[in-house]
Amino acid sequence: MKKFTVKVKIDRAIGYKDKFGTVYPVNYGFVEGVIAGDGEEQDVYIISKEINEELVVFEGEVVAVIYRKDDIEDKWVATKIGEKLSRKEIKKSVEFLEQYFDSEIKMLE
Repeated sequence: MKKFTVKVKIDRAIGYKDKFGTVYPVNYGFVEGVIAGDGEEQDVYIISKEINEELVVFEGEVVAVIYRKDDIEDKWVATKIGEKLSRKEIKKSVEFLEQYFDSEIKMLE
């Protein structure tokens, strides 16, 4: 699968705290009109070495897919166009949520 660009609407900005007390260290949102396995819009982690502030909207490039083996949906990982992320950097950035799932990161070409 090749990298592709997306526009993400952020609904959980950096610092967001969910009902379980989990604080989001990255921006997290969804792609309007793209339906995921759970019947909701496709979720996207925004990971960048250059983005440290809360976002409302993000336009960037999907560079990886996180396949959850024990869930009905997968997550996309987006970053700034042209920015390089390693699997290790992605894993560290999403561990706050993915620690609860049996997931595998697939890098896109």
